[in-house]
Amino acid sequence: MRVLVINAGSSSLKLRLLDAHDAPRHDDDLPAGPDGFDTDRLREILKGWERPDVVGHRIVHGGTRFTGPARIDDDVRERLGELTALAPLHQPKSLAALDAVTSLLPDVQATASFDTAFHTTIPAAASTYAIPREWRDRYAIHRYGFHGLSHAYCSRRAAELLGRRIEDLRIVTCHLGAGASLTAVAGGRSVDTTMGFTPLEGLVMATRSGTVDPGLVLWLQEQRRLTPHEIATALEERSGLTALAGTGDMRSIVAAATRREPAATLALDVYIHRLAGGIAAMSAALGGLDVLAFTGGVGEHSPTVRQRAVEPLGFLGARIDARRNTAVQGDGDITTTGATVATVVITAREDLQIAREARTLLGAPSGSSRR
Repeated sequence: MRVLVINAGSSSLKLRLLDAHDAPRHDDDLPAGPDGFDTDRLREILKGWERPDVVGHRIVHGGTRFTGPARIDDDVRERLGELTALAPLHQPKSLAALDAVTSLLPDVQATASFDTAFHTTIPAAASTYAIPREWRDRYAIHRYGFHGLSHAYCSRRAAELLGRRIEDLRIVTCHLGAGASLTAVAGGRSVDTTMGFTPLEGLVMATRSGTVDPGLVLWLQEQRRLTPHEIATALEERSGLTALAGTGDMRSIVAAATRREPAATLALDVYIHRLAGGIAAMSAALGGLDVLAFTGGVGEHSPTVRQRAVEPLGFLGARIDARRNTAVQGDGDITTTGATVATVVITAREDLQIAREARTLLGAPSGSSRR
């Protein structure tokens, strides 16, 4: 079963055509600007590719209804649109891609895989906010979590890389990219995560603040008369590493910190402080730690971030080998001798997770050994 994977992000539309064995047949990325992506270019690309058997879409938010992958029909499409208020920055882009590809391949079954679905197993103690019950009930407010497709794949692949059963492992997965989140995975199931009702909560990110005191937001509104739009835009687009160092690019920040530039040094220190503390908190949710897995652009390509994040975690049994950490390419084990926690680097492959879910939904076997 050939699967066309559609991943609509904030800055690009990623297209991947995987064959029956999950080998990439074709791939392309379309830039996404304020007005969306080029549908004419999308049509040209798909015309030159083999016809897929199924189209698997990444959808950011599944709300409370979609706890696993779903076949897309008119009813599902309508319900996905109703969830836009929960993810106003992300859901419209996913749905625009869905509609465009459906118009070009109307006779090919489409499926939806959700970033929130992996986290629907989080227990109430971890997902419930201590706010008035009428808010929680009326507005379905709780910790949804995001990056679920990446965390699901990363945890499974980490277990496979180590030759161990995921059912036996307590894993903390670190998805570190422009957006960043951690997840505590017990026996293959998410039991806690750092992102919350929105993707703004949790770690410091490239342009997002991560967790801030809600009283700060109220103070800015009431005492400084900033509008909700001004605050939201600042926290989403002008905060995080960008606010601290003038750039969200971790490579530039690490290089500048090496030169002891004060702003970059502070940015990296703040980032690592929140990251190491979050890993410890996720480990507490698991009652211990067996595997620490890094993925995403920063997680895969920054030895400095990995090294500095793991250094404070020796009390958990996590220690990495400096040479392995620097030399690792692709998936690899960077654990040092004598450490009781395995630390690994995993290449982010949301496309494989989406393809797996699409095949499972349609009753077809998974394509590769990376199941």
